[in-house]
Amino acid sequence: MKKLINHLDHVLAESLDGLAAAHQDILTLGARHQFVRRRVPTPGKVALVSGGGSGHEPLHAGFVGRGMLDAACPGQIFTSPTPDQMLAAAEAVNGGAGILFIVKNYSGDMMNFRMAAEMLDLPNATVLVNDDVAVEDSTHTTGRRGVAGTLVVEKMVGAAAEQGADLTACKALADAVNRSTASMGVALSSCTVPAVGRPTFQLGHDEIEMGVGIHGEPGRRRIPHASADAIAAELCGAILKDLEPGRGQRVLLLVNGFGGTPLHELYLMVNSARRILNAAGLDVVRHLTGNYVTSLEMAGCSITVTTLDDEFLALWDAPVHTAALRW
Repeated sequence: MKKLINHLDHVLAESLDGLAAAHQDILTLGARHQFVRRRVPTPGKVALVSGGGSGHEPLHAGFVGRGMLDAACPGQIFTSPTPDQMLAAAEAVNGGAGILFIVKNYSGDMMNFRMAAEMLDLPNATVLVNDDVAVEDSTHTTGRRGVAGTLVVEKMVGAAAEQGADLTACKALADAVNRSTASMGVALSSCTVPAVGRPTFQLGHDEIEMGVGIHGEPGRRRIPHASADAIAAELCGAILKDLEPGRGQRVLLLVNGFGGTPLHELYLMVNSARRILNAAGLDVVRHLTGNYVTSLEMAGCSITVTTLDDEFLALWDAPVHTAALRW
């Protein structure tokens, strides 16, 4: 195993120090690296707090900033942050309008965020993101997993909060965006957690994992490697079956890399997915392509589709200024 690290015990802290130094105009660290928060708080708005295990960068800390999150809590690699981290983050960014916790549907995240919400002496609400159509259950989650659709929820609700939406409205919007979003991924290789020192799973030289999770959890099935068009057809087919969009529906297409796939291959997948969606009568009016919800150095990608109405489209287009997204 070859990694750019100094010591296993310092990987997370040193990475966060580098993030804060590189983007000091946007964000800063809480005490003892418990959380990442906006450098300049925004009083009077609903504060959005998310988080999860590290190894999925830029999710979540890379989305802290104007138009998205107020704070993110990083756990150790592929490990949920603790309730104390979440509580400290919420108290640090409280602007007087309440806290919305955005939680991916994994057992550890759900349990720890629930405990933090119960301990928090402030108005708060929680949205559970479960956009992964690949599985209905696994050892890591209860029901569908929260994957790259989490970014879409954070972006749209972040825009609404920035515009002054109250806690009830932000919660309702987050749930609506989640219902309108579906994702599925494919792995071409495994990743290696530094503390483990070996690949999380093994694939044959001509095998791929369809429906893989962002921690390397197995998906629907292991199959022989196939063309980009064939892979996109299976991913998009499962997504369209779930969303059941009508012909003429406007959609956002997010092609997300897992960390080890070249950008030219991701754009090739955009081309394949777009043809499939167009053939289904959908109007792809917005795109996002790149490594946004990763799994360390795993090769592969996920496809996310969100159906858009006028409100969602305006919120997606609203200004954002974070380490990973700026427009």
